[in-house]
Amino acid sequence: MHHVLHGLAANPSLPTALVDRLIAVADADLAGELAARTDLSRAQARALAAISAEAAVALAYAGHLTAADVHPVTRPTAALALLDKGAGRPEWARMLAADPEVGHREKLAACPGLPADVVDGLAADPDVRVVAELALWATPEVAARLAEHPHAEVRLAVAANEAAPPAVLSRLIGGEGLAPARRCLVCDREVPPFVHDPHCPRLDCDLRAGAACDGSHQSTVRETQLAALQNPATPAEAVLRFADDPSALPRTALAARHDLPAHTARRLADDPVPGVRAALAENPAIDEALIRVLARDEDPDVRRAVAHHPRVPLGVLTGLAGALRIGPALLPRIAAATPAEVAELAVSPRPEVRMFLAARRDLPDGIRDALADDPDAKVVKSVASHPGLSRARLRAMVDRCGAQVAAMVAANPDAPPSLLEEVSRQRPPVRKALRVIARHPRATAAALAACLADDRARPLAAAHPALPPQLVAELLHDGDPQVTEAAAANPSLPRPVMEALVREGGGA
Repeated sequence: MHHVLHGLAANPSLPTALVDRLIAVADADLAGELAARTDLSRAQARALAAISAEAAVALAYAGHLTAADVHPVTRPTAALALLDKGAGRPEWARMLAADPEVGHREKLAACPGLPADVVDGLAADPDVRVVAELALWATPEVAARLAEHPHAEVRLAVAANEAAPPAVLSRLIGGEGLAPARRCLVCDREVPPFVHDPHCPRLDCDLRAGAACDGSHQSTVRETQLAALQNPATPAEAVLRFADDPSALPRTALAARHDLPAHTARRLADDPVPGVRAALAENPAIDEALIRVLARDEDPDVRRAVAHHPRVPLGVLTGLAGALRIGPALLPRIAAATPAEVAELAVSPRPEVRMFLAARRDLPDGIRDALADDPDAKVVKSVASHPGLSRARLRAMVDRCGAQVAAMVAANPDAPPSLLEEVSRQRPPVRKALRVIARHPRATAAALAACLADDRARPLAAAHPALPPQLVAELLHDGDPQVTEAAAANPSLPRPVMEALVREGGGA
């Protein structure tokens, strides 16, 4: 009954009177399910908020609760949700800033638009987690102030804040102009020198992997440098020193920066670590000459990254097509191809290139249809879900390529009900196609009945509104809880059955 009631709670056809009756018997879990409904009245939302703090938070974020509906003492997390949305009251922020629960103050520190006195109080909070959270989301002025905080964890948070002033981020990278931090999370808890065991057996230990402190807070300082390096607001000239760093992590982050100077990019193209070169190969800042160099890289991941570059020359991309396993995903350069380039790609002798093009969903009708008639199954599979394909052409694709394209044809929004039935009856069954059909809005009762035979498609089919009401009711007694919950959520479930389930679930 637990799964049935949860399914009913999500059923869009559940009458308002039955929603009220479910609320009357709801526990915290069921209240959470009901809180996800989009048709709740204000009275229903308030009733659910009284049952569960988690439901109150969800309702606040969904807009079902306003400041008039929430008391910050009894529902502090809902009040925090409204503050996070900018819909709370300033006096709540002042009250919650003094809350003894650290998690509440930490959540408050991430809220936008806090009164200045609240920000000042949070910046002086005795728990570093609160101050670090404030630093992560702070305005430029507050971030600049917190960059000088004596705790290294706060400085780390500033380094990740994209609103931090560039000059401040530069100082965090090198430490120039800043007094050394006096504490870090490691020396807060352990006597230096200390290196955290990567296989630490203590269940209550939350130190990060690699945490270490010899008095210089070295692991947090290093994390701060990496955070600033990954922050696009950090000036390029402040991070170029990492091109020769002994660790691959900062070199990889540097290679991905969009403001990377050409001379540094050329140095990183010779990096001994393939991951660094792959990050560089996807960087839209590199020029065509470097793209061509990286396209000849011996590592397949680097060449694959080149294929995903938005400005890779088409000739380079087509040269890579046959040598790499890239799959049918739409590549950025293919998506940006001009009409003339599309026409050229459509007649490429390489089926992989035609497959790349077939992933576009805005092709001219003639090119789309020609790709659907392609002799290569991977091209047909790539174009099969393209809207606008005729019923006859979709059926011909299945006749020619069978199971190889069945799932993608079934995913086509224009697939006719009769074709979905045919695909559902294929033997041996195409299980991926059955899961697609079970979600298809055009699926018929006959096609859905075939989907019920597959364990993974069965819950999907049980929720489909085209399933006959009598069969939906029978599935309420299925041995799989996922199926029973899906059947209870089916909008075709008859109202008398819904009423009986609510009575039974409520003990009436």
